[in-house]
Amino acid sequence: MAAEARVLSGRYRVDELIGRGGMATVYRGHDLTLGRAVAIKLLKRELAVDNAFRTRFRLEAQAASRMSHPAIVRVYDAGEDVETDPDGTQHPAPFIVMELVQGRLLKDIISAGPVSVPDAVRYTDGILEALEYSHRAGVVHRDIKPGNVMVTGQGQVKVMDFGIARAVSDSSSTVAETTAIIGTASYFSPEQAKGEPVDARADLYSAGVVLYELLTGRTPFRGDTPVAVAYQHVSEAPVPPSELVGTVPRSLDAAVLRALAKDPFQRFPDAAAFREALDATVDGKAPSKRQVGALHSELYGANPRQAAETARSLRQLSTDTTMRRTQTGPPVAWIWTGVVVLAALLISVFIWVLMIRPTSEIPNSSREVPDLVDMSWDRASEELGRNDLEGRRLEESNETIAAGNVIRTDPAAGTTVIPGQEIKVYVSTGQELATVPVLESLTRGEAADALEEAGLRLGTVTTRNDPNLAATTVISASLAEGQEVAIGTAVDLIVASGKVTVVNMAGYRLDAAQRELESDEMDLTASVVEDPNCAGDPNNQIVKSQSAIGDVPIHSTIELVVCTGS
Repeated sequence: MAAEARVLSGRYRVDELIGRGGMATVYRGHDLTLGRAVAIKLLKRELAVDNAFRTRFRLEAQAASRMSHPAIVRVYDAGEDVETDPDGTQHPAPFIVMELVQGRLLKDIISAGPVSVPDAVRYTDGILEALEYSHRAGVVHRDIKPGNVMVTGQGQVKVMDFGIARAVSDSSSTVAETTAIIGTASYFSPEQAKGEPVDARADLYSAGVVLYELLTGRTPFRGDTPVAVAYQHVSEAPVPPSELVGTVPRSLDAAVLRALAKDPFQRFPDAAAFREALDATVDGKAPSKRQVGALHSELYGANPRQAAETARSLRQLSTDTTMRRTQTGPPVAWIWTGVVVLAALLISVFIWVLMIRPTSEIPNSSREVPDLVDMSWDRASEELGRNDLEGRRLEESNETIAAGNVIRTDPAAGTTVIPGQEIKVYVSTGQELATVPVLESLTRGEAADALEEAGLRLGTVTTRNDPNLAATTVISASLAEGQEVAIGTAVDLIVASGKVTVVNMAGYRLDAAQRELESDEMDLTASVVEDPNCAGDPNNQIVKSQSAIGDVPIHSTIELVVCTGS
């Protein structure tokens, strides 16, 4: 007799196993309420034991469920079940319910053999299309890699696992621990490898790694351990793809190198710019090898490239057997004459050194500027007076030297000067501070003006959906109002997108769809449109279709079509 199928939360039947990953096991499933096939991802036990993780996981899954885009695998639901071990012990089992996609993982496509340049660009463009949408919705993926990308039979790219990486990484304290959970460090951005806060540009870096692998069949950095790979992400420059595969155009070299910049500010500013750069490679003029080399030096510094070029030249010279001398050597007499002259010079220098008598005494006609750094002005004046020198006080702000103490002198300490010479003494006025102005509820432009007037600058601006705020209205800032910080400090803003994301409610009960649209998180108006041309149940009305899906302006009216025919 077959075992009874497991049902999660009384709604989702778990069917056959379809995949395993570093974080979860994936099953084909069936939504018993809506009667549709789904994919069910059960998180592994080591992740489920952390209460804080389960809370973060639920919140991130809820954020991901609000996204509806053809290039993103939809998240329908997230919940928590209970598993019972043979000994009767119970433990939580978090799960997510996703769209069931028929297709192949991008990592399997790469493993199967070389990917053509047009296909590599098309797959990457699909990933960037998904990121462009998610970043506008304020969701950063954090774990873009071929194992999280599906390609359908029709060639549609679909990115999955939005939000899960953040819940995992927030629960992990080290690179080694995080990579053990998420799977691989090969696609990490440098800021992730260093454990620093990340934004949308980390996803662009990972997308650049995926493009590199599609073009060359290998990731730009490889090592025996995740830590070794993470170190290379931080400190080493990648080899341009065209140097590994001759069929890769240099125009793609430029796009890949820009995406893999160590400094997030040197990468593409957003996914749309990355997509435009890829589009330009199709019919744009390819840069010269020198231009690609200049870009490589700009993004990664001249030293790694120069060292590589030098090593390559030395290898070529040491192995090139076709090179022959075209000129005879100098006459033997010249050689011996040179040896004699050099010997005479060395003997003369040796005798001169022996005759020099080193001394640390300063002549009576000279004075040495004393070291006054971090002394008070009064004490510094006394010290100069004892050395027959005059001090002239100049003031400037300094973050490390206390107010009233000396920052430096001109001439510098240890310089020999004549008695009575005036010495410029720079005295600290302390750190110059600015006060963070009121930013919340201002528009982005008004906030930028307020920051400039206060002596601060605008940092990273992230958009987020908010049902009650007009587009570009500041929701929050990285620094609190009234906080005193150094002049020139960057203040990051989160601004409203002026939109909310509406999911496809076809198949929902009408009352459930109305509650969803009119909830505090959406604040939209639901308008019911009756369709007498299709049969419906007046006691259990089901939404047939709706007037808008995806991002819509706040306070919009959404028409819900229901069948009222008999």
